[in-house]
Amino acid sequence: MFTYKTLENTNIEILHQTFVSAFSDYQVKIELPLWKFQQMLQRRGYVSCFSIGAFKNEELVGFVLNGFRNWNGNLTVYDIGTGVRGEYRKQGITSTMLLSIRELIKEKKVEQYLLEVLQPNTSAIQLYKKQGFEIIRNFACFQLDKNKYKPITTYKVKHVDRISSTNWEQLTEFWDFVPSWQNSIDSINTVSDTLIHSIIHFDDVIVGYGVIDKKTGDIPQIAVNKNYRRKGIARSIVTDLLKNTESCKIEVLNVDNECKSTKEFLLELGFEYVIGQYEMISKLC
Repeated sequence: MFTYKTLENTNIEILHQTFVSAFSDYQVKIELPLWKFQQMLQRRGYVSCFSIGAFKNEELVGFVLNGFRNWNGNLTVYDIGTGVRGEYRKQGITSTMLLSIRELIKEKKVEQYLLEVLQPNTSAIQLYKKQGFEIIRNFACFQLDKNKYKPITTYKVKHVDRISSTNWEQLTEFWDFVPSWQNSIDSINTVSDTLIHSIIHFDDVIVGYGVIDKKTGDIPQIAVNKNYRRKGIARSIVTDLLKNTESCKIEVLNVDNECKSTKEFLLELGFEYVIGQYEMISKLC
């Protein structure tokens, strides 16, 4: 017999242990020490009262961890991670948790529920479709071994501790696609102290920027003004980003598959395609 309840009273260590156990046989190997797990929750806007756990004799055996924000003008809950420990699977736990969350967040006037799922995970995709989710975008994920990268710096790069809201308004015009939840402006600003923000100016005007995690090597955003492309700006930014992270594994996750220019640029730099994800959404009202 399982009981289901929100996670306000479940401490971070228990969440972490159960998360690691549930994802131990995941299709992509996850290296997630406690500090990285905490940072992931912070960056993605974790809210315990919008998250559900499945308990067996008061032991956490499954979970849906959710973030909550205004997303593209709509109050949105985002599935940070859904998992069940191996020995408790195929007992309807995930379906029950998702149904419980839908009822919970509808009461809170949440307008939509957003998630990402690996494309090879067909069983999860079918489950989400049965729960009312539909695919809205196709993402590609890339990795690079920093030791194999050939650094080229054509332009001087400056660093800022945080990108101002005024500058963000300008920088969004550089985008070829809207970043996914975990790569969004809100996500970047939430953990800005863990990131390096690299910027190139021409005559006091920003023409390109990039952001990288100092420890993990994750690049949530990189973009160049459309009027200044093919001049080596993006290459200079990438070179600077790689200098300023401890990690040898560099990741660019959730590139919109429709954006050929970004994918081609990453492949030219030596990045390798790793896996695809679907962005899925369920409208609640």
